[in-house]
Amino acid sequence: MTQSPAGIIDHTILKADATRDDVLRLCDEALAHGFASVCVNGIFVKDVRAKLVGSPVKTCAVAGFPLGAMKPMIKAIEATSLVKDGADEVDFVAHLPTLLACDAEGARVEFAEVVKAARAVMPGVVVKVIIESAALMLGADEALAEKRIAAACEAARASGCDFVKTSTGFHPAGGASELAVRLMKKHCGPLKVKASGGIRTYDDAKKMIDAGADRLGCSAGVQIVSGQSATSAGY
Repeated sequence: MTQSPAGIIDHTILKADATRDDVLRLCDEALAHGFASVCVNGIFVKDVRAKLVGSPVKTCAVAGFPLGAMKPMIKAIEATSLVKDGADEVDFVAHLPTLLACDAEGARVEFAEVVKAARAVMPGVVVKVIIESAALMLGADEALAEKRIAAACEAARASGCDFVKTSTGFHPAGGASELAVRLMKKHCGPLKVKASGGIRTYDDAKKMIDAGADRLGCSAGVQIVSGQSATSAGY
């Protein structure tokens, strides 16, 4: 990586105690550094949209976050609400047990409901599915880990998602890894890969990009583009 990764960073704040002032500060940072988007919880979408309007920085929001354990209909309703409030991009969390079971068809049905609902509001909305790759790989041998990730990618392709994303940053199994990104890139076909969770330094970012990541989700975007380490995570 010979240039700044700023243009592929989703500048992220998803902490439960994040305030409106915290979010608006992130917007200022995204505008100053030219980040791809600002990624927030749904309650802040209207504020982010208003702050970023007229700029190339996109408004990104999460649905079914962070567990992904609600009905697909609820995720679809939430995604619809986010897009109506001004989100250009929606990152939703897959139902993890379905992916652990390598149930590509079950996952496709879930993903398609969210994609269809979001695109009914705005056909061009970018949809990213979070597959918790670290959890899919935890305790599994190499073959099973790849099978799970392949099934998730198959479902993402078949349902019309734009990206497969590694992690919420909240799961105890961990966040993004180079191996997970490589496997996702191997199986995602024309889709893009977003690496997220635990990316706190320029070196972390470089490793993910070199592994095949097209987008990075991180709270430490300013530190990354400045070549500094983050002292704390903002997930």
